[in-house]
Amino acid sequence: MKYAIETKNLTKSYGDFLAVDKLDMKIKNKSIFGFLGPNGAGKTTSIKMLTCLIKPTSGTAKVSGYDIEKEPNQVRNKIGMVPQLVSLYKDLTARENISLCADYYGIDKNIKEERINELMELVDIKYAEDKLVKQMSGGQKQKVSVVASLVHSPDILFLDEPTIGLDPTTKTVLWDLIQELNDEGHTIILCSHDMYEVDKLCENIGIMNKGHLVAFNTPQILKDDLMKEKENNMKNQAQDNGNMNNNLTIELSVMVDNWLNDETIKEIENLSFTYNLRSSSDDEGRLTVDVDKFSHKDGINEVIVIILKGGGIISSISTTDPSLEDVFVSLTSNGMKK
Repeated sequence: MKYAIETKNLTKSYGDFLAVDKLDMKIKNKSIFGFLGPNGAGKTTSIKMLTCLIKPTSGTAKVSGYDIEKEPNQVRNKIGMVPQLVSLYKDLTARENISLCADYYGIDKNIKEERINELMELVDIKYAEDKLVKQMSGGQKQKVSVVASLVHSPDILFLDEPTIGLDPTTKTVLWDLIQELNDEGHTIILCSHDMYEVDKLCENIGIMNKGHLVAFNTPQILKDDLMKEKENNMKNQAQDNGNMNNNLTIELSVMVDNWLNDETIKEIENLSFTYNLRSSSDDEGRLTVDVDKFSHKDGINEVIVIILKGGGIISSISTTDPSLEDVFVSLTSNGMKK
C-alpha cells in the first residue's frame, strides 16, 4: 500500500523539553486523516516537521514518498497548506493573491490562468475574483486560501482549523469541498478541534497528547473501544459493590412514525432489563427507555422486535454511546495509550 505520510521515531526536542517523542504513523494515500490534540500536545510541531518548516531532532519521515530532510524542496512541491489564520494580502484581490502563489511555484504562464479559473470554479469563489480580500467574509477568505494552496496541484493538503469561526451554512459548504477534493485524489490532513467535523469527514484519526501518539484508528473503533472500557469499569465497580443493578443503564431513544398501542408499550415495560420508559404521542412519536447496561445489546434488539411486532414504523434509533469528544477527553486527560 502506498502511504501519503510515513513517520518512524520522528522526534523533536527543545533543550530538555520533548515536544514530539518517537512518532510512528502511516497515513493512507488519498484519504482524509484527522490529526487531533490539545494545545501543547505536539500536533503543531509534528505538522511543522512534515511540512519542512522545522527539522526533526531525530527519526525520519516521508511525505508523498520524499524524505523531509534529504528532499525538502520535493516535499514542498507536493503539499499545500491552509493555515488557521488566513495569510493573504488584504489589499489585493482574490485573483491577484492566487496569481502570486502560482508565480511562487513557477506555474507555466500558458496554463496558469486556466488553472486558476478551474480552481475558483471548483470552490465557487470566481464570482468574487476581483474583490479585495479585506472586503471578504471569513468563508470567502478560506475559499481563496484553498485555491491558493491548490494552484500547484499538490498531492497532500494540510488544513488547520479550516472552519473555525464560520457559520453552520458556510461550514457545510467547506465540508462538501473537502470531500470533493478528496474524491479527486487529494490526501487531506485535517487539524481541528471540532469533533463533529472530524467524525463526519475522517476515515482515520490520530490523537496526540504530551508528545505521544495516544490513539490511531477509525473514529468508530475508538468510540467502540471507549464504550467497552466504560462498561468493563462499571461492571467491575458494580461487582466490587455487590450490586449489578445499581442504575447501570443505557438510554435508548426510538422515533416511531405512527404511534404504539398500550399493549406494545406495556410489553416493553415488562421486560426484565428495561426501566423508566417515557413515551408520548405528542412528542413526535418518541419512545425513550433505559436498558440494563450489561444486556443492552440484546435488550435493544428485543425492544425493536416488540415495536415492529406491534406495527410500529421506526424512523430513527439512537443510544447514548460515547462521542468522539468523549474519546478525545478520555485520552488526553488521562494520557492513556491505545
